[in-house]
Amino acid sequence: MSTAATAPTQFVEVGGRRLAYRDFGAGIPLLLCLRFRGTMDSWDPAFLDGLADNGFRVIIFDYSGLGSSTGERTYNPASLARDAADLLGALQIEKAAVGGWSVGGIAAQILLATVPQRVSHLVLIATTPPGQLVKSGEPLFYELAKRDNDFEDVVALFFEPRSAASRLAAEQSEQRIAGRTTDLSPAVPYEWAGPQLGDGPRNPMFPADAVLQALKNTKVPVVHIGGDHDIVFPVENWHALAGELPTLRIVTFPETGHGPQHQYPKESADYIASFVKNAR
Repeated sequence: MSTAATAPTQFVEVGGRRLAYRDFGAGIPLLLCLRFRGTMDSWDPAFLDGLADNGFRVIIFDYSGLGSSTGERTYNPASLARDAADLLGALQIEKAAVGGWSVGGIAAQILLATVPQRVSHLVLIATTPPGQLVKSGEPLFYELAKRDNDFEDVVALFFEPRSAASRLAAEQSEQRIAGRTTDLSPAVPYEWAGPQLGDGPRNPMFPADAVLQALKNTKVPVVHIGGDHDIVFPVENWHALAGELPTLRIVTFPETGHGPQHQYPKESADYIASFVKNAR
């Protein structure tokens, strides 16, 4: 059986573009939407394999025009959500658990709001809720996201630089990610991606009243998995909504940044499996 490191890149033609995806594991379909500047190779294999070991059919993909996919490239969240919906349709998956990391979490929320019948569970990782926020992200993210990143940038972006344990987790995660050496997706050019961000944090980051209302009225179980020091999308914004979203669970890891599933890959995968199998 394929793993995250060995699953071949496959393609589907849909809507006038070719979406690249990888599909491995067997069981409950779980579609994962990517972070900003990410490709399929940006996921930690230990996290993905942990999901597959827990009985998921794991599906990852590159957004239109990015990585190995063709089409018009954009970070418009509605377009990213359309990619996810089109891929589910092309793979003839009527309903799936849908997850998203960072901007991918915004796309996953839009997918829930627009085609709720396709989503059995919503797994949000280090992302932002729609609407007014109680805490904005840090300007540092906007500086780092607009340049080529070295290891120290990765630590600052996705881990907790002040924690020795988090820094060690960053080293281990980067080594695992580097373990796949063939059939890689081309990197997203930072020269193009950077200007898509704007100059700094906005509040709200995601002004979608329809999506917020969908979260307030959905019966679909929702979980947010975050770190206690996310410089991009502070987890405090989810805690502020805990009394308003009827199906929301919140998991917050200590001494952790914007990549909780990379710092705690097995624990994150095990929790997601328990959530999907038991939350109704």
